[in-house]
Amino acid sequence: MQASDVMGVNVVTVRPESSVQQAAAVMLEKGISGLPVVDKNDQLLGIVSEGDLMRRADCGTGRDHSWWLRLLMGRDGLAREYVREHARKVEDVMTRAVITASPSTSLGEIADLLERNRIKRVPIIENDRLVGVVSRANIVQAVASCLRSDHVTNQTDAMLRETILAKLKSEPWAQVALINVTVNEGTADLWGLAQSDAQKEAFRVAAEATPGIKAVNNNLLVREVASTA
Repeated sequence: MQASDVMGVNVVTVRPESSVQQAAAVMLEKGISGLPVVDKNDQLLGIVSEGDLMRRADCGTGRDHSWWLRLLMGRDGLAREYVREHARKVEDVMTRAVITASPSTSLGEIADLLERNRIKRVPIIENDRLVGVVSRANIVQAVASCLRSDHVTNQTDAMLRETILAKLKSEPWAQVALINVTVNEGTADLWGLAQSDAQKEAFRVAAEATPGIKAVNNNLLVREVASTA
């Protein structure tokens, strides 16, 4: 799946000249934690999030640094912080370095971006214009859809067995020669030896994730083998 398959297209945005108060009000009204900041041509300029609005001197949430930290920050650092805590316009508090993706970016890549950068959403850009946003919630929705569709299959028990074995043979962690799989009316039984508890669980998950498998009985015994690495 790609970003275009799950992205929200009715994106709530804000203009750079909008007030900080307006941005906060929109977030509360829409129940969202961040707003893309765009110009009149829908070109992305930045993002303003809850984190950008938390520290406000006029609300008593501004930072109160110790003298030594003020010394370390220097005049420029303190000046930049002052702007963020006192500015009235969105353009002065928004985050300008925005991580983006295209409509054809895979969901795997989007998930990597979200996780690696510890962010909640990725704006989707096409022809220099904002066309959508993929959030963590969109990824979860895609996972739910995939899981619902996984159970539709017309495979026989023998076909299911071969599918599981073929899947395991492709995994670098699996010692397929040590196990056997039987399938009866959609229920898979795993027999033989696993080399660790982690492998035993991985065998079970691989069988459970096979479309058409209704249940898994994990009869594997664990025989730990000393590493030769």
